[in-house]
Order: sequence, then C-alpha cells, then structure tokens
Amino acid sequence: MIEMIDIEIDNAIAFQMSGKITESDMALVLNAAKEKVERYGSIVLLEKIDSFKGVEIAALIEEFKYLFDVGISNIDKAAVLTDKKWIEHIVNIEDKIFKNIDMQCFTLDQESQAIEFLKGA
Repeated sequence: MIEMIDIEIDNAIAFQMSGKITESDMALVLNAAKEKVERYGSIVLLEKIDSFKGVEIAALIEEFKYLFDVGISNIDKAAVLTDKKWIEHIVNIEDKIFKNIDMQCFTLDQESQAIEFLKGA
C-alpha cells in the first residue's frame, strides 16, 4: 500500500510504503511524478518505508513503462526513511549507480532532516 504525504515542497513526491505494493499503488506515485515533472521540470522524492512486503509484477511493469516514457534524469534528490538496514544498503548502491540523483537514507524519526535535505539546506 502507498499513501501520499504532503511535505510542503512544491516539486516533491512524498509517500509512505507499507505491505505489498500493487499496480494501482505504483500508478498513483508515477502519475503524480509525471505531473510534477511536467509542471516543475525536476522533482525530489521522499519515500517512507516502514513495513515493506514486496511488489507485484504488474507494479514493476508500471514502473518500467514510466522510466521508458519519462526517465530518471528529472529526479534531483531522493530521501528514504527506513529502519531496515537492507533497504539502507540498497539506497547506498543506487546512489552510486544513479550518479545524477543525490540519494540519502534517514531513520524513521529523522523526517525533518530528510525534508531539509530535499530543500537543499
């Protein structure tokens, strides 16, 4: 399940993930991202992950369609809030792979620091 969050940054896509991510969950986030890219040119992401139980194949297909259509060059920063060490390791690897995106991990109680990171402070 994905729940959208308002973090009061105009070009931000922010959401909380829990349980299993479905195709409709992924479409919700990706449609919001596409609209923000069209409006602002570039976006920042905040992902809050507290209890992740996987992703449906259809959701991954939806994500690949988005990446093919829009790409990732319009993502400036990504902040991931989690208490899972394995997710932190993945974010660190992704930060090295996607050099044009500044990615950082934060603990669940560091949401204000993550938002400041996205604002550029």
